[in-house]
Amino acid sequence: MNRTPAPPSRSLLHALTPDLVLTLAEQALAVRCTNLCRPLASYINRVYELETEEREGLIIKFYRPGRWSEAALHDEHDFLLELAAQEIPVIPPLRLRDGSTLGSHQGMRYALFPKCGGRSFDEYTDDQWLELGRLIGRTHAVGAAHPPRDRIILAPDRSTREQVDYLLETGFIPSDLRRSYAELAETLIAAITPLFAGVEMIRIHGDCHFANLIHRPGESFFLIDFDDMAVGPPVQDFWMLLPDYAEQSFPEIELFLEGYETFRHFDRRTLALIEPLRAMRFIHYSAWCARQVADDGSSPVIPDFGIPHYWQREIKDLSDQLDRIRDGVQPAGGNVR
Repeated sequence: MNRTPAPPSRSLLHALTPDLVLTLAEQALAVRCTNLCRPLASYINRVYELETEEREGLIIKFYRPGRWSEAALHDEHDFLLELAAQEIPVIPPLRLRDGSTLGSHQGMRYALFPKCGGRSFDEYTDDQWLELGRLIGRTHAVGAAHPPRDRIILAPDRSTREQVDYLLETGFIPSDLRRSYAELAETLIAAITPLFAGVEMIRIHGDCHFANLIHRPGESFFLIDFDDMAVGPPVQDFWMLLPDYAEQSFPEIELFLEGYETFRHFDRRTLALIEPLRAMRFIHYSAWCARQVADDGSSPVIPDFGIPHYWQREIKDLSDQLDRIRDGVQPAGGNVR
């Protein structure tokens, strides 16, 4: 029987007010802030731009309760601090007055960051592809140093299976389509799991697309938003940057890897994981939307999420992607979700 998803729960995120946000920031950093408290776009967390009386910009991020464990949040912060210590351009959390990087209010965790403006590019020059390769290569050199404590493992028989189970168990898929989706997902997992055997798995950004790279004039690219930090194959951190499918992106791949291998070896055999990772991304995104609905009652990025047409389209897209993986056929026009 198809179950109706439980109504979203109201969390402390919904009770945040400008006065509370400013008070927590001032207490955590022992500073005085102006009245600026500007909400910023964030699908999962609550994020606000603040300003100290010295006109220094701050960003405060409140993590959605129940989405990450405390160990997982420390994993994110530890990775950022390790990267910053190696002068890799990221934006690490600020140390709070008590020496930690995680604050707490009634069990809700939050962090503060310096404001760091910049712009995104959706197309890169040859020199920028080399620069991006060097940036990700340096990031992965740090990421390979040790594993995290509690982060998702990006593999079909781990993260993808968990996401499929969540979608099936929570009743988001209409009852007449559940079997088709479940059988297709199971076939996909069985087909691509052997491709991950023996592949190096390290700490990675996990969600490295153009919107999570900002460029500061006169400086460099900065890698931002480590919320989806994961343990996974290094290729995950660059396939979403490609302008097209892999066979139409050989020049960009070669430039990126030339920069990457300045700092770290890349196993080119793992380029074969790009299409499996794309299929996994389809499932990941559906599960992400489902969690948004469960938490908030709406999905702000896919207006038709959950209706039969949405799942019919997902089934078709996954089926087409499975055919590409089996046949090695890659049509023009990339599709990153």
